[in-house]
Amino acid sequence: MTVRRSAATLAATAAVLCAAAAPVAVAAPSPSPSPSVALPSGLYGTKDPTYDGVWRQSLAFLAQRLEGVTPAAKSVDWLIGQQCADGSYAAYRPDAAKPCDAKTVRDTNATAAAAQALVEVGGHRETVNNSVRWLKSVQNEDGGWGYTAGAPSDANSTSLVIGALARQGQRLADITTPGGKTPYDPLLALAIPCGGKDGGAFAYQPDKKGGLAANADATAAAVLGTMGKALAVGNNAAGKAPTCRPGSGLTPEQAAQNGAHYLTGALAGTGHLNLAPMPGATDTTPQPDFGNTADAVVALSASGHQDKAASAVDWLKKNSTEWAGQNGPAAYAQLILAAHATGNNARDFGGVDLVARLNAAGPEPASVVTPDPSADTGYEATEKDQVHSGDDVIGGVWWYIGIGLVLAAIAFFLISGRRKNRQP
Repeated sequence: MTVRRSAATLAATAAVLCAAAAPVAVAAPSPSPSPSVALPSGLYGTKDPTYDGVWRQSLAFLAQRLEGVTPAAKSVDWLIGQQCADGSYAAYRPDAAKPCDAKTVRDTNATAAAAQALVEVGGHRETVNNSVRWLKSVQNEDGGWGYTAGAPSDANSTSLVIGALARQGQRLADITTPGGKTPYDPLLALAIPCGGKDGGAFAYQPDKKGGLAANADATAAAVLGTMGKALAVGNNAAGKAPTCRPGSGLTPEQAAQNGAHYLTGALAGTGHLNLAPMPGATDTTPQPDFGNTADAVVALSASGHQDKAASAVDWLKKNSTEWAGQNGPAAYAQLILAAHATGNNARDFGGVDLVARLNAAGPEPASVVTPDPSADTGYEATEKDQVHSGDDVIGGVWWYIGIGLVLAAIAFFLISGRRKNRQP
């Protein structure tokens, strides 16, 4: 859920390939590309896209669409062109004309993010459906997803895929493994019971002995995942204070509320989360984690606790400008998502126009329309409003409604004609 930084992604890939422990998020920005490397003209950002090209493009689109911005056609075409024939995405393909093969590392996170982004852009139904088909085809036996196809399920990847499935219109409870597991099951298995200091949190993955260690990044992701929500959420009114519900057999919603309880405590005092120290680091001084703090803000608002995110929003307004400038499009996008989820003005976020800065990180948008601040354009996917009609869901509801109206009109004219013919 956080900004794709090169070191973090390398760690994640190494963990998958070597069956090692879960990756640790770090703050280092992506390396700048070699002067001899020409970046695609439709790509957002100027740094090496090897580990985050699709990710940062997708987050940029999500944030822009919330703010009434339509990205340039060549930017959308670039993202579509990154898709493999089977519907999957790699983190970045420098030569998209070359077909994906067995050596292509297919990335569930990039695929899920791209699917969500293209839903928001609109007009790319089959591209999104292809991604959803692939994601469903690589679901693990426990019901979840890992960073790459076949990797052990983790909270972040599973939650991102849930968001893509939900936004496309799938009914999550119907996406089951042969053993009857749903996408919610692996998240519930990673939920830490209430009672201890980390009660309510989610782990990224279990350790080698099956133990669960609290992970704020995974918790922010899993709150959205257990609620069946995508990355872009609306401005939700604050509810009652989150509580940690003890016991086993929790519903996904209850686990989400427990996660919100943990995040509220983690943000208390400083108003921000901290980066986990790198293995072997001698300096263990806590360092602020800007990206995951923004993600926590979105998670709290999505779960009905916007008021508990207020201090974190204030902290981000005061402190995130330099971080976003160093990390580029995905960072600006995360801040925009947080601003939108809490009803803050992304065009004046601590005196910074986040939307303008994100737009400047890529090709000139096709159009920019300042949205009505009183209108909520965020999408809230729940089990109640999801629609399921197989893989081809996008547009399906309106298609059937349209056909129904046409048939009704035909029937009306036929009946009217018969009545006229019967008149003497």
